[in-house]
Amino acid sequence: MEKRLEAVFKGRVQGVGFRYTVDGLSKKFEVKGFVKNLPDGDVQVVAEGEETELSAFLLAIRNSNLKNYIRDFEIEWKSPTGEFNDFFISSGGLR
Repeated sequence: MEKRLEAVFKGRVQGVGFRYTVDGLSKKFEVKGFVKNLPDGDVQVVAEGEETELSAFLLAIRNSNLKNYIRDFEIEWKSPTGEFNDFFISSGGLR
C-alpha cells in the first residue's frame, strides 16, 4: 500500500552530511521525495512509496552512520500525493 512518510530528525543533524547520506540511502529503496534542512536545526525527510519500502528506508537512516547524531525523531504517516518524480535534496521549495 502506498504511503507518505513525513519525518523530522532532531539532534546534531546539520553540518554532518545528513542530507547527502539520506539521499544516497534513498537510491537503495523505491522511494520518492526529499530531504531538507529546517531553520531550527532539524532535518525533514518526506518520502512516498510502498509502506514496506518506506519502513526499510527509515530503518536504514536510523541505523546508518548518522545514528550517533540523531537525538530524537518524529514520524507521521499520511496518504501519498504523487507529487514527486524522484528523491532529491531540497533547498526549500519543491521541484
